[in-house]
Amino acid sequence: MAKRKILFINQEISPYVPDTTLSIMGRNLPHAMQEKGHEIRTFMPKWGNINERRGQLHEVIRLSGMNLIIDDTDHPLIIKVASIQQTHVQVYFIDNDDYFSKRHMEKDEMGNDYPDNGERAIFFARGVLETVKKLRWVPDIIHCQGWMSAVIPLYVKTAYHDEPSFADTKVISSLYSQTLHNNLGTNFKKCLEFRDAKAELLESYADDFDFDELGKLAIDYSDGIILADKNVNKSLEQYAKDKQIPVLEHQEDFAESYEEFYQQIYPEEE
Repeated sequence: MAKRKILFINQEISPYVPDTTLSIMGRNLPHAMQEKGHEIRTFMPKWGNINERRGQLHEVIRLSGMNLIIDDTDHPLIIKVASIQQTHVQVYFIDNDDYFSKRHMEKDEMGNDYPDNGERAIFFARGVLETVKKLRWVPDIIHCQGWMSAVIPLYVKTAYHDEPSFADTKVISSLYSQTLHNNLGTNFKKCLEFRDAKAELLESYADDFDFDELGKLAIDYSDGIILADKNVNKSLEQYAKDKQIPVLEHQEDFAESYEEFYQQIYPEEE
């Protein structure tokens, strides 16, 4: 396969957060593709349970400082970076005091979903895309993993489609068994609107965005879907297959099959 520029947008990456199917793949997949010679960039949220000192995170001043407006409120964007010592994979962290650094992950200390998880996903998505623009790096493929990255495909295909960084980029979304228990609220659609991501594009989705609606949104604007574990939500799996876009079934030995799938989604030029 021709060498590609692959942007991995991960909800979780081990060892910065506890080991799960999602966080382990968040670590192993970028490393595998880097070992195969592809040029990669990797992003995740700077969750509040991440130990910055142990992980050796530090702020990247030249990338920080932008304000993102969500629901008519300014939210400062802070970018931090660290490297996973065992794999030499560099990870960029999207941080904000309100949304991430003073919080746990998707659930609070009582085990309840945060009511503004939708806004947090929107901030994360826009923060990643704005940072990639600042890096002056043009990905061939964006691979999204976890519900926190589910609005990335919509933004790449609409709000950022005229940006030179993303004009020819293909988007792949991995589906996992992880779920949200609460919906994202009736205000989610309003918060999601940005540039060409207009309200009319969201009319076909339920007003109360839940996990299934978020998954459908990701599928609708992706160029390919990967069933990343054995227990993916069956309704979303069927929804993806009904869209008649390429779907890669679950693979235990993922490196070769994922690389072949990237080739299918972004073939070499004749």
